[in-house]
Amino acid sequence: MDIFLTILGLLFVIIGLIGSFLPILPGPPLSWVGLLLLYLTDAVPDNWTFLGITLAIALLVFALDYIIPAIGAKKFGGTRAGMIGTTLGLIVGILTPIPGGIIIGPFIGALIGELSNKADSKTALKAAFGSFIGFITGTFLKFIVAIIYFGFFIKVLWNYKNILF
Repeated sequence: MDIFLTILGLLFVIIGLIGSFLPILPGPPLSWVGLLLLYLTDAVPDNWTFLGITLAIALLVFALDYIIPAIGAKKFGGTRAGMIGTTLGLIVGILTPIPGGIIIGPFIGALIGELSNKADSKTALKAAFGSFIGFITGTFLKFIVAIIYFGFFIKVLWNYKNILF
């Protein structure tokens, strides 16, 4: 059972890393579930303080991911249409084989969203930039937390590898 929980935990941590970039997957909370599964094995001693702190951080980053892009968009005069455009642009950027699509897509999506909201081109460009900066900030924050959780997972796995395997 320990090996199953360890492999499942590793999958959750990896999916959490991917979820840092995909808006449909909650990256840090999924990475945290991976940590939890590792700590649920018989080989790894319980550390509820560590799990509680990492859960609080994962939930905070999850909430901030919705707040930061809105702040960026509002600061630069963006609207809801720009934020929706940013998300749609990200999805298109991921699905197309264009190099840098994951970066260019959100910006172009925000620009199109703002232009569709009847903004003039200067206002739309400024708002698109704000939406883009907010999105990149949130994504970077999620990725950093997911990478740290991946590192924790590998460190604990390494420390208890003789007992687990």
